[in-house]
Amino acid sequence: MDLAEIWRVMRRRWYVLLPGLLLTAALVAGVYALVPVEYRSQSTVTLLNSKKATVAFDGNPFLSTQASLTGMADGLARNLNSDDSRRDLRSRGVTQEYEAKIADNAQGPFMWLSVTGTDPAAVLKSDEVFTAYAEKRLQEFQAQQSVTPEAMIRMATIVPPQKPEAQTKTRLQYLIMAGVLGFVLSLVATFFVEARRRRPDKPGRHRPAPSDAPVSGTAGTAGPATALPGGADPAESGARNPRDSPGTA
Repeated sequence: MDLAEIWRVMRRRWYVLLPGLLLTAALVAGVYALVPVEYRSQSTVTLLNSKKATVAFDGNPFLSTQASLTGMADGLARNLNSDDSRRDLRSRGVTQEYEAKIADNAQGPFMWLSVTGTDPAAVLKSDEVFTAYAEKRLQEFQAQQSVTPEAMIRMATIVPPQKPEAQTKTRLQYLIMAGVLGFVLSLVATFFVEARRRRPDKPGRHRPAPSDAPVSGTAGTAGPATALPGGADPAESGARNPRDSPGTA
């Protein structure tokens, strides 16, 4: 079946295709209304060496980077994503989804702290709380190990919580899925009706061909018998020999 035939079927069965397209439009509109737009705010922080460890670098922490800081950043990210931290952050008003991770392609102890939600103002506020909470958890880790303040690893904010940006990818995916699904189902219904209309007759039904119809007055066919005068049988009359009839020499 080529495109021209598909187009002819769609035009011929428009009364099936049109309601399907209308239902598809309603489905897409419903998805658009039910799936809200999500917003995301993100901050970038880094871990710095302690004041005691930067004495040899004139107190500049950015000149003193160690591999242990990256390991500490990974451990801090795992703790921030734990259930205990989620409960603690929820009590502080962070009800949106959040994530802490080491920054992609980072060449140092850099972390991304991001919050995602449907309310831009609440997302920004939650990201600010989340960033402050991460620094607090870092200090608590070291305090539990009885680390002196001069030897504690510090945290610095490289990029503060940014203005929330709309994340439309997920919503767009749902809209495309709804539209494609509705259109495909509409086409299936259209061609199903077309196939039903073209269905051949059921077995056992025989339409008589024109050659099968009885024709009178033709050779080889039995027509109605014609009565002869006197009630004689035409068959018997035809079987007699003409010589046997009276009056013949």
